[in-house]
Amino acid sequence: MHARSRISAYTRAVISFLLILSLICAPKAHAEAAQTDYIKWVDFGIPETALADAMQTDIDTHDSERPINWIELLSALGCRYGGDFSVYKKTDLERYCRAYADGQDFREIAKNDKLYDYYLKAYGAVLGGMICEYTEITADGTMTDGYGLCTYSPIAHGYGFSHYDDFGASRSYGYKRHHLGHDLMGSVGTPIIAVEAGYVEACGWNQYGGWRIGIRSFDGKRYYYYAHLRKNHPYCDIYEGKIVDAGEVIGYLGMTGYSRKENTNNIDVPHLHYGMQLIFDPSQKDGYNQIWIDMYALTKFLQKNQSKVQKRADGEYEALNVRIPKSARD
Repeated sequence: MHARSRISAYTRAVISFLLILSLICAPKAHAEAAQTDYIKWVDFGIPETALADAMQTDIDTHDSERPINWIELLSALGCRYGGDFSVYKKTDLERYCRAYADGQDFREIAKNDKLYDYYLKAYGAVLGGMICEYTEITADGTMTDGYGLCTYSPIAHGYGFSHYDDFGASRSYGYKRHHLGHDLMGSVGTPIIAVEAGYVEACGWNQYGGWRIGIRSFDGKRYYYYAHLRKNHPYCDIYEGKIVDAGEVIGYLGMTGYSRKENTNNIDVPHLHYGMQLIFDPSQKDGYNQIWIDMYALTKFLQKNQSKVQKRADGEYEALNVRIPKSARD
């Protein structure tokens, strides 16, 4: 039995129930959000080194008497740097961890309640659920419990790509605008991986993104956008409303887009454009105050967990190992 079928058996019913419940509660949540303030902007500039150091601290202390939550730790550091992690020093992180071990909490260490609350919400929206207790399931059915990174690189293991920090770069097709995603240059047909579990909110043709997929996280805070997928065969069993697992193959890298004519290659260099939109209020999804974050550092960070894949007899690719959060099975 393949990993996909085993995963579905454990998670499908629970996730479907939660999805239905969230849809039932959506009108109430929308009404409440309209009456309260919410975050309008997030400048996510945490480098890969700080993410990796904080993650390792979280993992190392997980079974200790005072486990350290990496988002709380990064939020305290965000207060220290005013969000500018270009001056990050690991010694600052270690000093904060010692203070925490001595009995202080990170809010006390930050010494700025308002700023700490902002970073906790902002960084929590980006990183929420990335580190957790999981069950890793392989294609032969072997299940192993662990604690660590539960999200994946968008490029499958063993497939090369190149990238640079292109967030905010100028784009001119259609109209002059800023690039609100991250481009990963690779070979046509490279398997594209779902970074996080969620449900497919959008798929099909878009004149800017070509064949694209939009996946919303189950907590509703993150919308992942994957674009310029392969001509003629962009998807791997994808349709709107489908539940996808983190690590699952969802499509194939290509060069479609920049055309009103469907299924057209008008992109000069084959690549995956992917991005993360943060949603603190329903009005932000398609409104003027959209929040897209720079994915360069996160892309480097997520290379620590790449999905291994194999080609099936029908020509599609499937994951050989995926990590399912225990919360999705309990």
